[in-house]
Formats: sequence, C-alpha cells, structure tokens
Amino acid sequence: MQSIEFLWKDRKRHLGLPLSFTRYSLSEDRLFYERGLLNLKADEVLLYRVQDLELTMTLGQRIFGVGTVCVHSSDKSIPHLDLKNVKNPREVKELIHRSVEEAKNRRRMRATELLGREDGPSCHEEDDLDFIPEEDGGDDLD
Repeated sequence: MQSIEFLWKDRKRHLGLPLSFTRYSLSEDRLFYERGLLNLKADEVLLYRVQDLELTMTLGQRIFGVGTVCVHSSDKSIPHLDLKNVKNPREVKELIHRSVEEAKNRRRMRATELLGREDGPSCHEEDDLDFIPEEDGGDDLD
C-alpha cells in the first residue's frame, strides 16, 4: 500500500489549542477531512474541483491566532468544506490555492473558471463564535 505524503496537517483548535478530533490534511491532489474518535467520518475533496477559497477570522479567532478557510468545490458529496480554527489561516489558504492551481495545470483545466458556483452557504452566514465547540448532538467527543 502506498503512503500519502502530506503538504500540510492540522486539527480544529479550541482556544488556540489542538484539542479536537477533527483533522485536516492536504496532499498533492486532495484535501482531507476526518472527524471523530469512536465513530470516524472521513471525506476528501479533489483539488482540481475547488472553485473558490474564502478566509474569515472573527475577533475571537484573531485573539487565538486561528481562522476559518472555506473551500467551495464542485464535489457532490462535500461542496462546502470549512477548515475551522486552523493555525496560520492565511498561509493555509495560500498553500491550498497554489496546490489547486498546480492540480488544475496537471489536468490542463481552465474552462471551469467560467462556470459559476451555486449559491450555497457562506462562511459569513454563521453567527456563532468559531472558537467555541459546536453542539451537534452527535455521539462523539468533537
């Protein structure tokens, strides 16, 4: 079995500390999302499908040195992925941007830029404080 080499890895942070079971990672061609301790949910977005990146940093996030990178893609299973409370969010957004461009160049894709994305949820529509743990009613610790 071939091992995946990651360009970046981080966890969702609470109060600036990686005390979470939500993990994010970036490889040469995919962005991975993994959540859970006992019940694991894993998903991935192919980088060539990414249409837009967005960065938000609330006052609370800025205090703790974290931010949210929103990834909008044409992927059917996960069209909107929020990388919540990641450290150095500006650098992460730029790294993802460069990786997306390289993935599209490898596939010789440019026509997709002319296609608009559907109006889905935006990072700005959330009114909660991102550094406070979410209450999702799930059976996991995150």
